[in-house]
Amino acid sequence: MHEIILCKLGEVVLKGLNRHSFESKLMSNIRRRTARYGRFLIYSRQSTVYVEPRDENCDLAGAYGVCRQVFGVIAVARAMPCEKTPEAIFDNARTYLGEALSGAKSFKVETRRADKTFPMGSIQLSQWVGGALHDAFPHLAVDVHHPELTVHIEVREDAAYVHAPSEPAAGGLPVGMGGRAVSLLSGGIDSPVASWMIAKRGVQLEMIHFASPPYTSQPAREKVIELARELVPWTGRLNVHIIPFTEIQEEIRRACPEDHFTLIMRRFMMRLADRLAQELHCRALVTGECLGQVASQTMDALRVTGDVTELPVLRPLIGTDKEEIVRLARHIGTFETSILPYEDCCTVFTPRHPQTHPRVEEVREMEQTLDVEGLCQRAMDGRESILLK
Repeated sequence: MHEIILCKLGEVVLKGLNRHSFESKLMSNIRRRTARYGRFLIYSRQSTVYVEPRDENCDLAGAYGVCRQVFGVIAVARAMPCEKTPEAIFDNARTYLGEALSGAKSFKVETRRADKTFPMGSIQLSQWVGGALHDAFPHLAVDVHHPELTVHIEVREDAAYVHAPSEPAAGGLPVGMGGRAVSLLSGGIDSPVASWMIAKRGVQLEMIHFASPPYTSQPAREKVIELARELVPWTGRLNVHIIPFTEIQEEIRRACPEDHFTLIMRRFMMRLADRLAQELHCRALVTGECLGQVASQTMDALRVTGDVTELPVLRPLIGTDKEEIVRLARHIGTFETSILPYEDCCTVFTPRHPQTHPRVEEVREMEQTLDVEGLCQRAMDGRESILLK
C-alpha cells in the first residue's frame, strides 16, 4: 500500500439532502487543484475525501499543500493504509511514524473506529497498539494529556490508516456552492482579505479593479494583478476586469464639490461593479469596507455609496479592526504585496476635508452635472479582462 492524503470535511457534513452536491463540488475542486501534481484517485467516504496517488510519479507533498487551501476541507493528514488487524496496524505505525516516535519523549494513541464491525473497540485498540509501541520504543513515556506525539489510527471500510496529527486546512464551503459575486479589488490590505472571506463561504469571484493612468502607474496595476494571483490558490481561477477610471475622476474633480469627491467616485465604482455583475450573472458585490475606518466608510457614507446598486453588497470586514485584517492578510499571503508603496485610484484627488455625514438627496443632485450614463458606458467599453489560473 502507498501513502495517501485524508481531507476531513468541515461544515459540509451538516448539510442535509443536498450534502451530495457539496461533496461533489469539493471533490471537483480538489481534483482540479491537484492535477498539476500528478494523477490522483479522489473519492469521498465517511466524511473524508481520499486523495490517492495512482502512480509513483505523483508529488504528494505538492498535492498536500494545495489540499490545505481548498475551501470545504477543515483538516488534512498524510496517512499510510494497512490491513485491518492489530498486528498490521502496529507494524504500520512503527514503520511509518518510526522517525517521529524515535525523536519524541512522550506519546499516546488515539483511535477512531468508523468500521463498527472491527472486533476491538477504540480504547481497546489504542491500548493494544500503545503497549506494543512502548515495547518497541522503550524511551517513550505515555502521556494521555499532553503528549509530544499523538499516533492516530482510523479504522475505516476499506483499510486502517495511521497518521500523525492532522494540520488545519481552509475550512468554509466549497467554492462554487455559494453563487457568484463581483469583488472590488484595490491595491490595499482590506479588499483581498474581504475577497478571501467571501470565497471561504463558497462564493466564486470575479474581480474588478479601477485604474487611472497616468495618475496610477503600470507597477500599481501589476501589484493588483499579483494580489489576485496570490488569492488564486485559495479561490481557484480568477478573472480580473480592469476598468479605465481616469475620465470619471477628472469629471468629478471638474464638476463636483471637493468634500464629496471620494463619495461620488465610490458611487461610480459601485455602478460599474453592479453593471459587470449583472452582465456576468453574478448575484452580489463584495467590498473591503470596514465601518468607521475612513471617511467614506461611515454609516451615512455607506448608505450613499450603496444607493446606486441593484444587487446586494456584501461587506465581510464591516465589524473587524485593522489588526484582525492584517493578521488575516498575513495568513493568506497578501500582506507583503498590499503594502508595496504604489498608488491606487482611491488616493487620486483625495479631498482635504471629506464629508463624513452625506445625504443621498444632495449627492444625487450633485451628480446631475455629470453625464453618468455616458461615463459609465465608456468605462465599460474600455475594460480589459485577465484570466489567472
